[in-house]
Amino acid sequence: MVKPRKPRPATTTWLSFVRNHLDCSWAIDFFTVNTLGFQVLYVFLVFDHARREVLHFAVTPSPTMEWVIQQLREATPFGCQPGYLFRDNDGIYGHGMRAFLISCSILEVRTAYRSPWQNPYVERFIGTLRRELLDHVIVPPGNGELISVPVVGGIHHRYYRAAA
Repeated sequence: MVKPRKPRPATTTWLSFVRNHLDCSWAIDFFTVNTLGFQVLYVFLVFDHARREVLHFAVTPSPTMEWVIQQLREATPFGCQPGYLFRDNDGIYGHGMRAFLISCSILEVRTAYRSPWQNPYVERFIGTLRRELLDHVIVPPGNGELISVPVVGGIHHRYYRAAA
């Protein structure tokens, strides 16, 4: 095997980069929730790496680039913003997302395709949320009052949506 004439300079690994910038980085991601009426809802998360907490979330049946940008505006009030924003290559973000982040002086860090390990904290949170909550609860969307009927002496409940 032939050695290259000019060896590449040593760079930091991805994990080192993430760990070195925990204090000034956030992550965003989408996940879906199926409802009782077989409707798909998209949940948008803004996650703080340093504190490992959800800063903002929103739910919509049809996300658009403008909607995502508005959610980011709501997540960054009064100049409270990250230095780096980790995101995947989802088509929902569109080209306007990059322009918005540049105007806010936020550096965009896009993860590689099919590499959820590059955005570990938000992916772990979504996985835990699915396993611990969403796999056990059916989300009933709609209008009207939600009525709870106790079953088996109040140990379990059945939920009905009252007619509007």
